[in-house]
Amino acid sequence: MTLHITLIPVLSIIAGILILIKPKLLNYVVAIYLIAIGVIQILGLKL
Repeated sequence: MTLHITLIPVLSIIAGILILIKPKLLNYVVAIYLIAIGVIQILGLKL
């Protein structure tokens, strides 16, 4: 059995944990997440 982990779900989990730990980071976490997803989709990366 192999486990294939993609980047977007992992980023979502990390962002959720960071927001739970430090709610004041919400703006930064959301901004970084959106930028990362945008760059990944524009470049067509298969991560």
